[in-house]
Amino acid sequence: MLELSKIYKFYNPGTVNEMCLFRDFNFRVEEGEFVAIVGSNGSGKTSLLNIICGSIPVDSGSIKVKGRDITRMKEFKRMENIGRVFQNPAMGTCPSMTIMENMALAENKGRSYGLGRGVLKRREEAYKDMLRPLNLGLEDKLHVKVGSLSGGQRQALALLMSTMTPMDFLILDEHTAALDPKTAEINMKLTDQVVREKGLTAIMVTHNLRYAVEYGTRLVMMHQGKVILDKSGEEKKNTSVDDILSLFNEISIECGN
Repeated sequence: MLELSKIYKFYNPGTVNEMCLFRDFNFRVEEGEFVAIVGSNGSGKTSLLNIICGSIPVDSGSIKVKGRDITRMKEFKRMENIGRVFQNPAMGTCPSMTIMENMALAENKGRSYGLGRGVLKRREEAYKDMLRPLNLGLEDKLHVKVGSLSGGQRQALALLMSTMTPMDFLILDEHTAALDPKTAEINMKLTDQVVREKGLTAIMVTHNLRYAVEYGTRLVMMHQGKVILDKSGEEKKNTSVDDILSLFNEISIECGN
């Protein structure tokens, strides 16, 4: 489904600060997988997401989606078929627009725009039906500006908006990190529900080890641009938070921390 082959990525090339994060890096995600990625700061988690989305280029190697090479495809073109939810709730929505206006934009993602109305009154009930399962009361706030919502409400809306159109996969970039524990739990359960009900292929970067263990079908740990743990199926089910913490501690000792 998604295949990264022989990826090389240098930062600050040609300077004394030159650093090769990915060296001959290979990574594959099968259709329908929900991959949770953990790792220390600087391990390459977010860089991996940015490479997949086209936010940063690779120096060499190839990126393929369903066999199609997208290595040189521009970010905005890739995003026609990728849903992405960021850590900051403000990045996935337009605060000065209403919930309905935001949803209308999301629903028309990838389509050409003309001079017709952007928000159609007849879609109001459909939007309410989409919002109601969130159990956040947003279906009664369609005409409220998104900037007045709580962070958790905005993140739930961003998740819903990112999955309103057909996609190749969903990218979750520490999407619960900026939320309080209760709201983060609500959004994580909602994420799992959306991924399962829509049969999505998803990649989630998280610092919450419990979420990585409890959710998803595959668990990956990264360190210094390499995959050092990759478990799925029964192996993942039998992995505990303590197992992951133990590996983190081993890495920390090896690095002199």
